[in-house]
Amino acid sequence: MWKMTSKGSSTSFSRRSYRLTSDTEKPKVTGFVNDKLLSNYLHHAFPSSENTQLAATSRKPLNFQNLNEHLDRLLSEGLDNEAEDKDQNMDGRLGPATVVLDHTSGFEGLLLVDDDLLGVVGHSNFSSIRATSCVYKGKWMYEVLISSQGLMQIGWCTLHCRFNQEEGVGDTSDSYAYDGNRVRKWNVTTTNYGKAWAAGDIVTCVIDLDEGKIAFCLNGISLGVAFEDFRLGPGIAYFPAISLSFKESVAFNFGSRPIRYPVEGYRPMQDPPEADLVKAHKLLGYLKNVITTSMDTQEGTLTEQDSALWLAQGEPTVLITLAHIFNRFAPLMCKIYLVEDVLMTYFLGILERGGAVDEHPLIQRLLDLMWLLMEDYEVQECLKQLMMSLLRAYRFSPIIPDLGLQIHYLRLSIAILKHEKTRKYLLNNVLFDVLRSVVFFFIKTPLRVEEAGLEELIPTTWWPTKFDKEGKEVKEESAEERLRRRAYERGCQRLKKRIEVVEELQIQILKLFLNNKDKGSGEASRYIFLNKFRKFLQENASNRGNPAILCPPEYMVCFLHRLIAALRSYWDEYRQRNPSSILSEDAYVPPQLFFNGKVDYFDLQRLGGLLSHLKKTLKDDLASKANIIIDPAEISAISMDDLDEDDENVTQQQQRLGGAAAGGGALARPSWLSSPTLGRANRFLSTAAVSLMNPRRSLATVEKVKVRTLAVEQRTEEDIEGIQGNDGLLLGRPPDEPDHPITEKSLLEILDGAIMMYNLSVHQQLGKMVGVSDDVHEYAVALKDTEDKIARCPTKRKDILDELTKSQKVFSEKLNHLSRRLAWINATIYSKEKMLDIYWLLQVCIRVIEHSDRTKTLFAFMPEFYMNVAMNSYSALKNYFSPVNGMDELSGYQETLSRLAAILAKHFADSRIVGTDIKDSLMQALASYVCYPNSLRAVERIPEEQRVAMMKNLLAPYEQRPWAQTNWILVRLWRGCGFGYRYTRLPHLLKSKPEDANMPSLQKPCPSTLLQQHMADLLRSDSEMAASFLNSVLNQLNWAFSEFIGMIQEIQQAAERPERNFVDSRQLKVCATCFDLSVSLLRVLEMTITLVPEIFLNWSRPSAELLLRRLAQLINQVLNRVTAEKNLFDRVVNLRLPGLESVDHYPILVAVTGILVRILVDSDVQGVQRATAVLLADPCFQLRSIQYLLGENELSAMGATPPATEKKHFSLHAYPDYISLEELGKVEGLLSHLTRESRQAAATAMPTSEEDLCPICYAHPISAVFRPCSHKSCKACINQHLMNNKDCFFCKATITAVDDYIKPSSS
Repeated sequence: MWKMTSKGSSTSFSRRSYRLTSDTEKPKVTGFVNDKLLSNYLHHAFPSSENTQLAATSRKPLNFQNLNEHLDRLLSEGLDNEAEDKDQNMDGRLGPATVVLDHTSGFEGLLLVDDDLLGVVGHSNFSSIRATSCVYKGKWMYEVLISSQGLMQIGWCTLHCRFNQEEGVGDTSDSYAYDGNRVRKWNVTTTNYGKAWAAGDIVTCVIDLDEGKIAFCLNGISLGVAFEDFRLGPGIAYFPAISLSFKESVAFNFGSRPIRYPVEGYRPMQDPPEADLVKAHKLLGYLKNVITTSMDTQEGTLTEQDSALWLAQGEPTVLITLAHIFNRFAPLMCKIYLVEDVLMTYFLGILERGGAVDEHPLIQRLLDLMWLLMEDYEVQECLKQLMMSLLRAYRFSPIIPDLGLQIHYLRLSIAILKHEKTRKYLLNNVLFDVLRSVVFFFIKTPLRVEEAGLEELIPTTWWPTKFDKEGKEVKEESAEERLRRRAYERGCQRLKKRIEVVEELQIQILKLFLNNKDKGSGEASRYIFLNKFRKFLQENASNRGNPAILCPPEYMVCFLHRLIAALRSYWDEYRQRNPSSILSEDAYVPPQLFFNGKVDYFDLQRLGGLLSHLKKTLKDDLASKANIIIDPAEISAISMDDLDEDDENVTQQQQRLGGAAAGGGALARPSWLSSPTLGRANRFLSTAAVSLMNPRRSLATVEKVKVRTLAVEQRTEEDIEGIQGNDGLLLGRPPDEPDHPITEKSLLEILDGAIMMYNLSVHQQLGKMVGVSDDVHEYAVALKDTEDKIARCPTKRKDILDELTKSQKVFSEKLNHLSRRLAWINATIYSKEKMLDIYWLLQVCIRVIEHSDRTKTLFAFMPEFYMNVAMNSYSALKNYFSPVNGMDELSGYQETLSRLAAILAKHFADSRIVGTDIKDSLMQALASYVCYPNSLRAVERIPEEQRVAMMKNLLAPYEQRPWAQTNWILVRLWRGCGFGYRYTRLPHLLKSKPEDANMPSLQKPCPSTLLQQHMADLLRSDSEMAASFLNSVLNQLNWAFSEFIGMIQEIQQAAERPERNFVDSRQLKVCATCFDLSVSLLRVLEMTITLVPEIFLNWSRPSAELLLRRLAQLINQVLNRVTAEKNLFDRVVNLRLPGLESVDHYPILVAVTGILVRILVDSDVQGVQRATAVLLADPCFQLRSIQYLLGENELSAMGATPPATEKKHFSLHAYPDYISLEELGKVEGLLSHLTRESRQAAATAMPTSEEDLCPICYAHPISAVFRPCSHKSCKACINQHLMNNKDCFFCKATITAVDDYIKPSSS
């Protein structure tokens, strides 16, 4: 006896050895068992209605010769009546029997229609399409599976309806539509109707042409009659139709598949295949009879047995009986309706007994039979349709409290995928090629919590009830609130446990995909999955991708978490078997993957630019550091299009390289190094052909080191894992990289893909879903505000009290809904486990960057997305997962912060990184890092050498680089130390609510004295760098403030026009940005003067006097513009335009005051004298500007009384919470000092003739003479000029020296 195993690969014989005929030349098959037993067995397996009444003795004997005839008779019973019924059912419908979308003439706009002509994606503003069949009497229905919840109008229209890009179904007189996005119904006009739909819902459209009614259902629940008394009669027929906006997608079911929610009395647009259904159900019944019947050949009896215990024993009688069944069953199982209604239902029934999937081996054995007894094309089509039905059922099942439907479909998916041959076929041909299989890893969020049963699961809701002035949550709570919060948290835990059951099943599916031990029937599943996974990433990484192909971000989030769980499980299993490898906790991707060409990164940007450029410029480094030689032919062919190499070219290149190897000692390039498969179809694939130049182990022959770069789908286990003498993916280990096993190389590529997935869309989705938490916060603040108003409302004003009570009720209901929805989102997206996944990715990226950095120049090969994920994952942990889960609880959090700080500090100015976007991102990340105390302390903990190098990069001249972020970083290091610079928000904005209190700019000041000291030491020790840096700061200040003034002039002119022209919001934003830049530049100058005053006041340093004069000039310019009476600045500030909120007197005047106090009050005597002299010598200096700071004007300064009607002036005295008494005292001393010195200077000033004034600025006397040309100017002008140019102002001769000019005494 022999027995079939559960693996299709080990079946002892194939179907092709059978011929199901009754040819007389064949020996009698009844020889297997006695004739009587066989007849009883076949009658039991294939009972007929007439034979059931007869005794066994009077039945016609059955054997394999007459079984076909018997089966045909059984299957044809009752089919004639059904044919007549079918003809009658056609009444009331016009068009083809198979109903699809009319993609030839019945559409408007651009649409993408699926191959089955049932799925559609909008590809223009508002596209419309109708079906190929229409109805004119009777009751009809069809279903629409909602794939995206955006703007769509679904319903019915007549042939005469004309649609365009603005008007669709429901916008014309004879069309009627339901819109679940806006929750309305449409027929020319629109009114509220129904409920909001979500992706994963099913809309049923029904039309009663006898009564004249149109209605809609959502997930089987009627939304009520939508339209009545519409036009009927001769010439009027209604087509199913839809209009949808860009990228929205749906799938129609007119009846080609079983209707999910049938409506009693209504028929689908397409009739079900009744005859085939009858046959399929009969044949399935016969199959059940066979597997529940056991033959005792010794006793000659039949016994019942549990189908779960059935095994296909080797007796030919059973197998030939099954072959007769499958001979008729197989063709039927190629039709999707029958697969879904018959086969899937049967398989689901097997699993309904409960228990683990492994406890139901019958599905495995049935799959064995299918592969054995069906033709390959039949079983393949059947399995494809089965997985499509399963995926559709999983995706479009409603959420119920125990997630039972989702669990049911996932369990069947696991049972099917456990079958090795089936799994490999589906992986190779269906799961990623035909289906969006990542849907299996998605858990959709219910839009309507009451239908999902969350009210029973979480009976008590909770939200924050106490807030401070800025709207931030206060942690204090009463005993009652604490009890309520704990009850809510218990409900959340119950929900989380139910969701974890689904997640565990999804992880099981991925573990099946990642199995690398199932090599019994060809390549292991993992390597098939890996190639498909890489192709999946390529499709989603390309912005040119079809929107129907791109994976939605919400699917990608769930897929990533399940993939990480399965990946880490296999990683640690490998570690248990190989103790010398590393744990998944310490996982990283070695840097050679980025430059050895073994992993395909498509056209993704590298840190050093384009891959083709890097191969050319770094080919010598690749050879010396990684023993990798780039194909010279590829270097010469910059364009990927030039990679169509024919056999002749390949041969020539081999000969050329072989000759070079013979002469220079390098290895000859093997023939397999140039693959003829690398043609145009693979133009976006990485095609670096590489070889070992100096092997680290002895090689008997060249062929032992097979380093092929193949198209993704051509790679095998050998290419990925390598064999003896071949490192596979890890070819080309740099000298600094440790030579120890990490894990299986295939897992490294999956880890690399997981990081790429996070960069593609996961981070974006994490930021989007946090909006629900923000909504809860906003409604909670509004509810608290309403309750406070109710408490203050006078009892006499009942009208107001009623309105407030209504608002209170609305806010409470909304919060009840949102808090339950938030519980779901926190469990599926922001749970502690999900946070640990993102934290693990962050740590992996940090290790990858650190390892790659050690490769020196080869660091440029690393893809940019590793840097992006390191920055974004940290941002997600800080902004999206808190306060639900705090980062401080993460293991090794402080060390991770410091390592990330070191990366940002080193690489924001790394010359190996050339991409503008990634450099900006690094700069912004560092700017954000220094805004928060925890991360700033982390920057201070990095090695001193790195801190000093960072500060040196920050102090590089601002020209020729994005300087605004650099300046912002320096300002944050100073904020909290400057004059009146201890505020979080500006005084005039305190009463307004911030848009986002978590913004870096709204964090409390946390200055870094350590980094300030590094800055001081650098500027003090390097006078050339100090002069260059400050000159660039002064240049940018001059530009920013001049731009600001020019823009507010335009804004003021627009505001004064009679027609009150609208000012462009972008212009306002740029104007505010220039103002903010001016303030921040002034603060950097204040910081520099405070830390290193000698740069300006020690005139023995080169450029010190020039810098001081330029500073005085700019300060006077700012003061005069801002403090002039009834000036432009005042008028624009008083307009209080939206977008110009930050523009006010306080920030800019306080910054200027800080500089003046430092150089005129806090300096030594000599410094004060020099600064005073330079300030007063500037022709723009006005004492009135200094008096303005303290609220004084010229009249009050002279003792006169100002008019009573005059508007109140700005004064530093008005900000006691911002400016200390000590600081005010210094300003008063400053004013006294300048008043005294200006009077004295005016009294002693000698008139200067025009001839003695500098011919450049006409502000200072001539004080310098140029050599050799002897032209003259003041020192300020020539010194500033010589910083950028060495030519004379006047004659363009090269200036070799500048001497002091002393005017000769007059004769």
